[in-house]
Order: sequence, then C-alpha cells, then structure tokens
Amino acid sequence: MQNKDKSKILQNLKESTAEWTNGQGPLSDIVISSRIRLARNVEGIPFSPRAEKAELKNIFELSRQVIEEDSLFKDSNLLLLDELTPLESQFLVEKHLISIYHAREKRLYRGCVFNQKETLSIMINEEDHFRIQYLLSGLQLNNIWELINEIDNKIEKKVTYAFSEKEGYLTSCPTNVGTGMRASIMLHLPALAMVNGINDILKAISKIGYVVRGFYGEGTEVMGNLFQVSNQITLGLSEEEIIDNLEKVNQQIINKEKKIRRDLLSNSKSQLEDQAWRAYGILSSARIISSAEAMELLSKLRFGVELGIISHPKLGTLNKLMLLIQPAYLQMLAGKDLDPFSRDLQRAILIRDKISG
Repeated sequence: MQNKDKSKILQNLKESTAEWTNGQGPLSDIVISSRIRLARNVEGIPFSPRAEKAELKNIFELSRQVIEEDSLFKDSNLLLLDELTPLESQFLVEKHLISIYHAREKRLYRGCVFNQKETLSIMINEEDHFRIQYLLSGLQLNNIWELINEIDNKIEKKVTYAFSEKEGYLTSCPTNVGTGMRASIMLHLPALAMVNGINDILKAISKIGYVVRGFYGEGTEVMGNLFQVSNQITLGLSEEEIIDNLEKVNQQIINKEKKIRRDLLSNSKSQLEDQAWRAYGILSSARIISSAEAMELLSKLRFGVELGIISHPKLGTLNKLMLLIQPAYLQMLAGKDLDPFSRDLQRAILIRDKISG
C-alpha cells in the first residue's frame, strides 16, 4: 500500500483517469463498463450496521493490515471516510469508487481502498465489512471474475469469512446471501430509448431476476441513456452461472439495440446526423450548461460517434467527460465550493476544452 496523506491521494485522484473509461473494451460502442462486486463479512463480528465502535475499528485495522502485507495491493491507497468532507466523499461516488450509501452513512471507520487504475476498490464497513468491486471497460465479466476471485482469495487467507455450508456467504442484506456477488453491465441504449423500447425490456428482465439502475447504481436515476443491468439472485447459483446468465440477458439487449440502430440508419439517417451535430455544436460552444443537459447532449454525441456519423471526439474522451462534469468532481477540480450557477459555467468551459481538444 502506498503511504500518502489524504490531500496527496485526493490530488492524484483528481488528475487520474479511471482505466475502465477508456472505451477500448469488447463491445465498447454499447457497453461502457462491466463490474463485479462481492459482499464479505468477518466471522464472529456483527455486520457493520450493528457493530460497535471497537468492532468497526477492528475491521478497519484488519483491512489496513491485509493490504499492507500483500504485494497484490502495493499500488493501492486507503482513505478513512470519517476524515473526508461531504464534497470529497461525493467525489469518490462520482469516481465510482464508493456507493452513495457509503458516502452518506455516519458510521465510524468507513474506509475505501483503491488501486491507481481505479479498477479495484474495496469499501470497508459499508453494509458489509468488505464490499470488493472490480471494473473494466466493455463486456469483460469473465476477465473481472478471474481478477476479483484472486483478490478475494488473498483476503480470505488472512481473514475468516462468515460462511455457511448451506447458505453460502452471510451478508447484511438477505438478497446478497449465497455467492455475495452482484455483477452488472453499464449499457448505452439511445436507439432503444428513441423508439420507446426500454420499458418493455425493463419489464421482461425484472420477471427473470434482473434489475436496472442508473449511472451510480442503486437509488440513482438514469442519465444520458445509461442503464446498469445487474443480477438480483445470488443464492442457489454459482458465480459462473450468474455471470453466464447475465451476459446472455445483456447480449439480447445489445442485439436489440444494434438492430434498431441499423433500422434508424437506414430510415432516419439525416435525423440522426442532425441530432449528433446539433449536440456537438451546443457542447462545443455553450457558455452555461447543467449536468442534466450535458449528459443528454453527450449521449446524443456519443451515439453519433458510435454510428460513425462523427469521428471526434473518441469514446474514451466522452466516457471521461461523463465523470468530469459531475458536481463534486467539478468543485474538486476548481479547488473550492461552487454554487450551481458557477458549476454550470465551469462545466461549459471544461466540455468546450475536451470536445475541441
């Protein structure tokens, strides 16, 4: 683990680019990213919501010991969320390193471990003692499973997990009992949204044990036609079965999106070109822009790039912009608190710079 103070870690985070946003993974014209999250608890210690201060501290110190002693975490940093301001915590949410719940909960000894590439993060004392997550660009659930399974095994060599032969891994939320795995895929589905096909898909997949969430996961709204599809069932299935089933469901959604894209290009190409270039024009010249409008326009511009209507900017640039324009990230880059109007001004400046760069 790298020994740096909080300010240095946050400064590096402001300047770094999450590898999962590079837009170079398989099917990255539709799949923004893939993620697997594992919920784990230490045997003999109450789950985080019911643990006493000393027990929470024990979990935090245990986490510190594990990452300091294993070379697998040599490029990782550890932050204690108690020491962060609300703005700094929200910044970690916008970086997809912690959940909204983790940022806003007042529990002591909440922590976050993450590597330099921002592909791995471990939430400490969230709903569970450990929430281990791994993200990669495009559709890569099987690759992620190999990586996160190795990390999980390393931790388990130092920690005895709460585990039942009958039920599997024991977790704070009953829906996570079993494998403790939540796998998800972030999809950009503008074509389905244009033909009002999203609701039918949501209804269909909810009937077979899947859920669709927004850009920042549970409890967040859909922005920029970005939909996060994940499994709900963790009990009674192996990790490989969960991944295989989720990939099959998402492949069907991807195929539907591709078909509608082909139909739209055949029948409405001029309208698509107009939509993409209008979005580019506004983004490259606007002086004031809200995050909601920016996300909508970035989606339209991204759609144009995905369809080959516009060649610039690249998908990776657009992915990164989706993070940079968020309220906390903007204020962290500015180095000070900004009122909503000032954020809209700074957001427009940032977008113009990245779009024309």
